[in-house]
Parts: sequence; C-alpha cells; structure tokens
Amino acid sequence: MPIMLEIVTPERLAYAGEVDAVVLPGIDGELGVLPHHAPLVSTLGVGELRYRVGGKEETFAIAGGFLQVRPDKVVVMAETADLAAEIDLEKAQEARREAERALETGFTEGADLSAARAALQQALLRIRVAERRHREGPRHRG
Repeated sequence: MPIMLEIVTPERLAYAGEVDAVVLPGIDGELGVLPHHAPLVSTLGVGELRYRVGGKEETFAIAGGFLQVRPDKVVVMAETADLAAEIDLEKAQEARREAERALETGFTEGADLSAARAALQQALLRIRVAERRHREGPRHRG
C-alpha cells in the first residue's frame, strides 16, 4: 500500500504522487518513511531525498524546510527541491565556482559570508546528486 508524497517549494509543486517509501535529510540525520508512519513534524536539512515507486528510485536535492508526515501522506515543504534528472551539472559547477570565489575574497559582513557558504553547500549537493544520477542512471530495484 503506497503513501502519497508531495514536495513543495515556494516556487512550485516539485512532485506529487504515490510512493512505496521515502528517505529524507532530517536536521539530525536521515529519516525513512513508509506507509502508516506515525505522525511527525520535523525540520529538514540539506541532502538527498530519495523515493521508491515499484522498484524504481528517484532522487531530489533538497535544501531546508519542513516535513509533515501523516498516516496517509508525506508533505515536504522545502526551500529548494531539484530532481536529479533535471539538474544542469554545468550550471551547478559554475555556481560552486562563484561561491568559492566569493568565499576566497573574504567578505567582511557575516550575512554575505553565510550566503556564500549556503550557496556553496547547495551547489555541491546538486553536483553530487547529478553526478550520481549520471553515473548510475535511473535506479531499479527488484
């Protein structure tokens, strides 16, 4: 029996569909959710969200937000959510280079430094997710 998964960002509905299982980056580590999971509200970290449908696994790069688990539905409200297959590796690598340059110039303001670190973290996550997808292709599990 599947569970409904919705992944929402401020810009769009990134995914909506039934899944067999979902693994998310919680603030304190990975969280696994199966159908009939106990209700839960949690803060999301930065990392990979993986879901499985009928032996096929897909991956999103997720950055921040919140998770709500109900017995019949998982709602992910993320700051960003990028499907691995849709990540432009060249753009992600350029974003990493820009963030590294910003950090190297040594911003004096704390907000600028924090923004550069966050941009670097997000770029590295997108690169990792995109490269793994490119290397492995869509995953199928029997």
